[in-house]
Amino acid sequence: MAQEHYFAAQPSVAPQWHDIDVELAGRERTVTTARGIFSSDALDRATRVLLDRVPDPAGCREALDLGCGWGPIALSLALRAPDARVWAVDVNERALEATARNARRLDLPGVHAVAPDAVPAGLRFDVIWANPPIRIGKPALHALLLDWLPRLADDGEAWLVVAKQLGADSLTRWLAERLAPEITVERVDTAHGFRVLHAHRHARR
Repeated sequence: MAQEHYFAAQPSVAPQWHDIDVELAGRERTVTTARGIFSSDALDRATRVLLDRVPDPAGCREALDLGCGWGPIALSLALRAPDARVWAVDVNERALEATARNARRLDLPGVHAVAPDAVPAGLRFDVIWANPPIRIGKPALHALLLDWLPRLADDGEAWLVVAKQLGADSLTRWLAERLAPEITVERVDTAHGFRVLHAHRHARR
């Protein structure tokens, strides 16, 4: 399948909806997915690396999954922080439908699967977890991250996973330079060829 299908608002391929079994928040879950969505047949390795390494989002009220696909990150956030409102954002309408279906299936009413412009403009996030869409290209990726990471609340944290071979280290340096001094960015872990990046917004004084 061509990569651009994942980033199209309306993928051209037939969906062929189907179920898969995946481990989320420490338990096996059955979820629904479809062709035309990123990693539609399994949980991808990058997202698994991220989910295995992020800390519990204790006390989180507003959370963001940036580029939600069929929803593994958003669902995990909601399972681990059941009182949080989790915004699952994607440009792909089929991905949003899959995430919404899975949230209903797992009885997670706090998940809101929406297009980017449907998130309230003034909203700030306590937590952002993301496997960002690196393959949209560097200019688009930079614009995406500069749109969303500055929306961290005071003491808010973002956790990103990026493949080392796809420029994780240079992206870390670039983000650190662009977001300083309000937000610090650093690499905190490496596994299976992926870097885990951590961004933290310091509380305003």
